[in-house]
Amino acid sequence: MSSGKPLVIEAAINGSTPRDTNPNVPRTVDEIVTTALACIDAGATIVHNHNDEPNVGEPSAHSADPYEAAWRRVWQTRPGVLIHPTTSGERTRAITDRFSHIVELHQRGALTMATADAGCLSLAFDGPDGPTAVPVFGNSAADVDHVFQWCREVDLPLHVSIFEPGFLMLTLAHHNAGRLPKRTKIQLYFGGPSALFGLPPTQASLNAYVEMISGTGLPWMVGVPQGDVLGSGLAEAALRAGGHVRVGLEDYAGQERPTNEQLVARAADLGAQHGRPAAGVDDAMAALWG
Repeated sequence: MSSGKPLVIEAAINGSTPRDTNPNVPRTVDEIVTTALACIDAGATIVHNHNDEPNVGEPSAHSADPYEAAWRRVWQTRPGVLIHPTTSGERTRAITDRFSHIVELHQRGALTMATADAGCLSLAFDGPDGPTAVPVFGNSAADVDHVFQWCREVDLPLHVSIFEPGFLMLTLAHHNAGRLPKRTKIQLYFGGPSALFGLPPTQASLNAYVEMISGTGLPWMVGVPQGDVLGSGLAEAALRAGGHVRVGLEDYAGQERPTNEQLVARAADLGAQHGRPAAGVDDAMAALWG
């Protein structure tokens, strides 16, 4: 049974998805602005985008400029929308380097939400010839502590990426010690068919995470990298359990070539069917943190 509370939808609009996978992936600042606004109109209240610097491997530091250029234009007509960037998971440089663009965005007054990967991930993807390895991605426990502390000090909302159960165990230990920022959103990732990480997008997997989070009061959201959060049934299961949903072309690997706003609209329709209408921009903070 659903909780009845408004549904918060995050639109992850590009990531590393190339145009030959889906020509609707926005890459330029103009395209990112247009797509972000269309997603907000369709029901999204959080937007996540990458610039064109990789977050697996080099470079270790990203530029703040493309983010700020796009986001300020979005905020001109949708003030206060929560938007967050990616960070580099390159493991040979200090977290202060890899997180520097987020600090700079905050210093410029151009940041409404920070982000953190709560652990290290041994990335691999399956294919016709077997697994293909990708460089190890993410943050050490000390790096995670650094990001959490910075977000507490500047009092910013925080998106915490959970790719494996150990990521959540570490995050909950911080929560139990009173060391999480007061506005933290838990992003649960379930691996799609070719993603050789995380739990599969099933009811049993969701139940395991929900049991871990139960009693904490932390809001949570589901997504399926290299998969389909809507088509897999995971979004509907999350709605019934009181969670929120992330969609978008960063993650989507279904049979169609939809736009980001079409995926957002489908998530909003699903929420409405279950008595969980999409939260508006002005309602997102209350829907997540009360």
